[in-house]
Amino acid sequence: MEDLMCIGCGAKIQTETKEAAGYTPKSALEKGLETGELYCQRCFRLRHYNEIVDVNISDDEFLKLLHEVGDSDALVVNVIDIFDFNGSVIPGLPRFVSGNDVLLVGNKKDILPKSVKDSKVTQWLTERAHEEGFRPVDTVLTSAQNKTAIRDLIEAIEKYRHGRDVFVVGVTNVGKSTLINAIIQEITGDKDVITTSRFPGTTLDKIEIPLDDGTYIYDTPGIIHRHQMAHYLTAKNLKYISPKKEIKPKTYQLNSRQTLFLGGLGRFDFVSGQKQGFTAYFDNNLELHRTKLEGADAFYDKHAGSLLTPPSNKEKADFPKLVRHEFTIKDKTDIVFSGLGWIRVNTTAENPTVVAAWAPEGVSVLVRKALI
Repeated sequence: MEDLMCIGCGAKIQTETKEAAGYTPKSALEKGLETGELYCQRCFRLRHYNEIVDVNISDDEFLKLLHEVGDSDALVVNVIDIFDFNGSVIPGLPRFVSGNDVLLVGNKKDILPKSVKDSKVTQWLTERAHEEGFRPVDTVLTSAQNKTAIRDLIEAIEKYRHGRDVFVVGVTNVGKSTLINAIIQEITGDKDVITTSRFPGTTLDKIEIPLDDGTYIYDTPGIIHRHQMAHYLTAKNLKYISPKKEIKPKTYQLNSRQTLFLGGLGRFDFVSGQKQGFTAYFDNNLELHRTKLEGADAFYDKHAGSLLTPPSNKEKADFPKLVRHEFTIKDKTDIVFSGLGWIRVNTTAENPTVVAAWAPEGVSVLVRKALI
């Protein structure tokens, strides 16, 4: 019997193991065969109830699929989350693509404040790509959710693929499948062919989308970044780190020895320096709390899970401890909490500023040239 594939995530349909990829109850399989819309149970629940169902798939399987890119003569479309650039970079991408052209796509541009010019963001993304060791043939900004600039992206793909297959790659949760859905809808009018959600790891196997000239667009699984904040939150709390609309920056005038708590997910200490404004770029749902640096540890211990949420009080026991990272800043710099957001420090070489950022153990904190 020919293998049956879920049209949502690409996993092989099976009816035996509920915990494994592609599981479908026999009754649903029969109905799917009749209607021609065969979804695994995981995709069905995602599509109809926005409910995540965990399945067992190893990192090695993700990497094996990505290695196929290097064995092909293709255009690689690397989708990056503009809001979480550093958390959405694929480690060693130049090695994986083996010399294939890379088109860099900055997704979720609608999340940034409208005052930010596309040209500046494009230049900034290209510079960061060079720092990561790869030189894209072009950089395109889109919003898959709002279907913004999808036609521009299609034209860029057609310009650079030169009749070759196209591999769409990216880490989990950058919006790859949503973007491909938007491309398919733009070209054919079909809606929601590929299962999308805000949960990491939706696409479980390579999905082939045929093009008119006999080539394919391949949607590959997202490579999981273990240092992303998303992997430490429950499904209910993902809304605090996955903005769906324009973020509203908040500027705080701080004296040295003051602290900002990012809900209960992180902390920013102004250790020393002249009084100044720090601008926070986080999801609008995340509440920030200012307090004195002295006593901040005790404040967190007392209020995490209640005043400082997420995590909730029930989740607090399983949430990783916060780890301190100290930086001396001498320029306009972003302090990035991977997968959560960032705080811009406005300082100069004449007046250096010392700050400390606290993030859950395992979540990256880094500095970069200010995006805004």
